[in-house]
Amino acid sequence: MKNFVEELRWRGMIQDIMPETEQHLLEALRAAYVGIDPTADSLHIGHLVGVMMLRHFQNCGHKPYALVGGATGMIGDPSGKSVERNLLTEETLAHNIKGIKKQLAKFLDFESEADNRAELVNNYDWMKDFSFLSFIRDIGKHITVNYMMAKDSVKKRFDPNENTDGMSFTEFSYQLLQGYDFLHLYQEKGLTLQMGGSDQWGNITTGTELIRRIASGKAYALTCPLITKADGTKFGKSEGGNVWLDPEKTSPYKFYQYWLNTSDEDAKRYIKIFTMLSKETIEELIAQHNQAPHLRVLQNKLADELTVLVHSQDDLEKVKKASQILFGNSTSNDLKQLDEQTFLDVFEGVPQAELPKADVIAGIDMIGVLSAKTGFIASNSEARRALKENSIAVNKEKVGENYIVGEKDIINGKFVLLQRGKKNYFVLKLI
Repeated sequence: MKNFVEELRWRGMIQDIMPETEQHLLEALRAAYVGIDPTADSLHIGHLVGVMMLRHFQNCGHKPYALVGGATGMIGDPSGKSVERNLLTEETLAHNIKGIKKQLAKFLDFESEADNRAELVNNYDWMKDFSFLSFIRDIGKHITVNYMMAKDSVKKRFDPNENTDGMSFTEFSYQLLQGYDFLHLYQEKGLTLQMGGSDQWGNITTGTELIRRIASGKAYALTCPLITKADGTKFGKSEGGNVWLDPEKTSPYKFYQYWLNTSDEDAKRYIKIFTMLSKETIEELIAQHNQAPHLRVLQNKLADELTVLVHSQDDLEKVKKASQILFGNSTSNDLKQLDEQTFLDVFEGVPQAELPKADVIAGIDMIGVLSAKTGFIASNSEARRALKENSIAVNKEKVGENYIVGEKDIINGKFVLLQRGKKNYFVLKLI
């Protein structure tokens, strides 16, 4: 049994922890859970801290549970939010949970026969048969309104300076429902620890209080800091919104680029939080980075580790090749190996022009491709001069004035890449 709390501590992953939690975990194999909100059919990187906590928990010899909030997801957690959110249908939740389970399986061992194999539970399974009357009679009477009102997530919604519309009874009851989850899992599965982000501390401790009052038991709580970026912008967001784990929502290339573009200050924190690398390895990487920050050792390692973890080694190799296309000595063959989405991601923001595919199949001379038909170069004479200077390439291969762009140059059935010099790109989109 490894010291789980110590593992999280050096990684900077502990915000709040109940007294005696560390000792409790060192005494025997324990079970703990993290709640996951199933409002989408994919996790995004904002979920990764909680998932990594479960991964470390299992790696230290304990049994992790991932709880998907099929019931609480119908209500909406008020923590950190100023407005009430839309409720989800049972069908949508079932679809979302299926997608989440598939992604969690990349981080946690659900399949082995080990005593500490992971389990997925859905609180809808035990909440669906609860009547309103039985819940408020058997559970609600044990927690006072004063206790619930004292929680920061509730107080904030009633603060006149926060510009909110207050809180519905539905959302007010959320912490009681989450607290009941902990009680249920304590009684049915023997779970003694709930983990989550620091904004969940109030909800988690409601659970420990219910366990104390109803089951006369002792349970524990541990939270990690909310992840922020050094520049003050929100972690986990790109220009296109959330950075998802689903490759259909965020391509492996964009996923890789997100981590590669991390600031130096953030990379030193993220390498500890989001990878399984040892303390010695991380200290060595940080030392290397400090000696030569321009090499971006930390960012490269972070992007590599996470792309393999979330996607695959094969995906990593593909995105690294794609990343070199704009800056390295890549070839026409490298370009043709890109799938359509990666091609579009690599050349996002590059000027484009549409041409009939039939015209390209028939063959178009270079002057026409560069000037009259696309406007990539302002005039025929300038295009002719650029070709004579040997500064024009089609799909990364240098061409001359007599070159004919034809069917052999079409990438993925719909693109041709033009280039002038090292950095000026232009995409022909065939229609």
